[in-house]
Amino acid sequence: MALTYHNNNSISNVTSFAQVPSGSPVLLSTATASGSSSISFTSGIDSTYDVYQFEFINIHPASDSTHFQFNLSTDAGSNYNVTKTTTFFSSYHEEGDVGTALVYSPSLDLAQSTAFQSIAYEIGNGADESASGSLQLFNPSSTTYVKHFISKINGYDAANASVTRFVAGYGNTTSAVNAIRFQMSSGNIDAGTIKMYGIKA
Repeated sequence: MALTYHNNNSISNVTSFAQVPSGSPVLLSTATASGSSSISFTSGIDSTYDVYQFEFINIHPASDSTHFQFNLSTDAGSNYNVTKTTTFFSSYHEEGDVGTALVYSPSLDLAQSTAFQSIAYEIGNGADESASGSLQLFNPSSTTYVKHFISKINGYDAANASVTRFVAGYGNTTSAVNAIRFQMSSGNIDAGTIKMYGIKA
């Protein structure tokens, strides 16, 4: 088999790689819950990065069988009420290998609603129960497009099962989104860590 060689002399003209986007996440902020009613990120979400990624590490609720939720803000956290349209489905497997399912959950999605969106559902509050995963928010500073997001979180739910929740949608606003809040549908976030990263396209 013949080998083909390509020459590109333009590389010799490159003097710096400082402006070449690496696509690697840059840690911007870390928040640790301790009986917290909510966790909000009200600074650092701007036009610097194209994608803001939130990593959830062992989110543990104070109340049993509660839901982990989020909402967006266009006024630096004075209000969390961005209109959203979303989809929500889950894969499910019980510890006893009895129950399994792949289910779309229309009762958990939103259609042009300003309510908080659940991204993890029925998390148990047992000592070893929690949920972990991520959410990506795309181009939140755009004043042209809606604000897309995708979330995937696996939880140890109250029925002793592994449940992965897949949620996606968009904030239906052309205003810049500059803050985000996470909370439980009831009770506090007893423990857990949320990290915010910025990614350049």
